[in-house]
Amino acid sequence: MGSHDLFRKRREDRKKRRYEYKTPKANSFLIVTEGERTEPLYFKGMQKLIVDKIGGMVQVVEVPLIDVHGEGSSTGKLISKTEKIVKNSKVIYQNIWVVFDRDDFEDFDQAIRDGKDKGYHIAWSNPSFEYWLYLHFFYSDAALHRHDWSEKLNDIFRQYNLADGVYRKNQQDIYCLADLNDGVNIAIKNAKRRMADFDERRDKPSEYDPGTTVYKLAEVLKSYLEE
Repeated sequence: MGSHDLFRKRREDRKKRRYEYKTPKANSFLIVTEGERTEPLYFKGMQKLIVDKIGGMVQVVEVPLIDVHGEGSSTGKLISKTEKIVKNSKVIYQNIWVVFDRDDFEDFDQAIRDGKDKGYHIAWSNPSFEYWLYLHFFYSDAALHRHDWSEKLNDIFRQYNLADGVYRKNQQDIYCLADLNDGVNIAIKNAKRRMADFDERRDKPSEYDPGTTVYKLAEVLKSYLEE
């Protein structure tokens, strides 16, 4: 074997070793959130229910692999962090979702474009994830500050005696509380109603207030619980 062929073989061996540990996983999800509390707690609630249900069906339906990472970050940096997580993961994810709010970030629209350019699914909320939570109980198309949505949730928690009657961002069982009385399906229906006229070729997410595409991720995950 010549020196050129030997060099090429070593290079290919190194490349193979670099990627051989990555394994594709059917029905796998990576969910990276901008929030460090409410969003990851919500999706981890869905994750647990899915694993508990599908995990008992051995060799019939593969358990969806759903990793949830709460990353406190600006929206632009969140895309970069997602890319790093994907690169360093030992799993080849079929479905990569990035979840974030508009809040006060100036790079909101650009981050959505950047994420989509990388092939990620984007579940955005304007102004905040609390609007998505509110839709579990009622429909609204009112443009309110994110603090107002939190106050509305606080009123709902008090009215329906949820948890201790107070909405908190670190509510551990937020998914189960929101899903009482079929809340997630109600939220999906309400969000679709609100977003029916949204055209991503024409409308800027930062100007579509209120709005949310979290229903797209919730709908996919909810399908595992309804099989």
